[in-house]
Amino acid sequence: MSITTLPDSAINTAEKHVRDILTLAFEHDSTHAALVVWDGQCGLSLALAAAYRRCLPDAKFLDFDALAPETIRAAFEQLVPSDLVVLIQTSSFRLDAFRLRVELFKLGLKVIEHPHLGRMPGAEALLYIDSLAYDPGYVRRVGIALKTHIDSAATGVLDSGGEQLFFSSGFEPAKMNIGDYRAMKNVGGQFPIGEVFTESLDLEAVNGRVRIFVFGDTRFSVNKPAQPITLVIEQGRVTAALNSTPEFDKVLEQIRADEGEVWLREVGFGLNRTFTRDILVSDIGTYERMCGIHLSLGAKHGSYTKPQIRRADARYHVDVFAITESLRLGDAEVYHDAAWQV
Repeated sequence: MSITTLPDSAINTAEKHVRDILTLAFEHDSTHAALVVWDGQCGLSLALAAAYRRCLPDAKFLDFDALAPETIRAAFEQLVPSDLVVLIQTSSFRLDAFRLRVELFKLGLKVIEHPHLGRMPGAEALLYIDSLAYDPGYVRRVGIALKTHIDSAATGVLDSGGEQLFFSSGFEPAKMNIGDYRAMKNVGGQFPIGEVFTESLDLEAVNGRVRIFVFGDTRFSVNKPAQPITLVIEQGRVTAALNSTPEFDKVLEQIRADEGEVWLREVGFGLNRTFTRDILVSDIGTYERMCGIHLSLGAKHGSYTKPQIRRADARYHVDVFAITESLRLGDAEVYHDAAWQV
């Protein structure tokens, strides 16, 4: 397998961003151990491993592909609470039934995950590195301000350029992914970060239309149709998709086949300024942090419980990205001109 290595300048940039994450977000220092599990299957994973070696010279580094699962599990078990684990993954590490992040959090460990790096080759790898930049003065200020607006708003209106989507019941208490873990039980998660998310208090109190410019397809890839797709939402469910594409129809058909109907659940507020409507990467989990609004289709949204939905039956959470000319929460316009106004 031929692997295209990234230039030294990219590793230098990654080193700076990783150092900021370690010091500003994780407050990691030499009093705690660090373990980095990596693979060498793509250039981006190699570049990130090199950056972490510079930032964590005393850490233990394990090549996932060169070791037996029990060896890696044993290394995790030697750590103590507040030690750090970094997972650098071309796809996603699997250790039999061992669910990595969940089990690592149970051990009280801090976790930085970089999954699905192989989905972002070439120039996309450089964008991914840029997206790791951590500016607490921006992301914490905007994240906290958005949460304040969300938690107090009785209504919301998303204007996607000639179409409007109305949230008439207020929102669930917002959750933040802004690199501030001081009041959180678990420290860490998937990177890049930069998101505040919620959903309608009453799922059926969402009505109107919304134009989307990107959706996550059945391969978990960013799919940008030639023209926006307009979703018709009635009582919190997608009842029509105008100007749809065969690939998006496939997504809707799959959800309806297994869940019966297509719920709209998450309302996500992305804060990461690396990604825009025109600057994209292929991995949907990375692009989800894009500065703007994304919504989820399907019944699955584990952060909130709703009476209409049995968690055991919820299978799908498909991100779609709204053209956002304006977003109003209550009386405040919190987004316009492609930026947060809080």
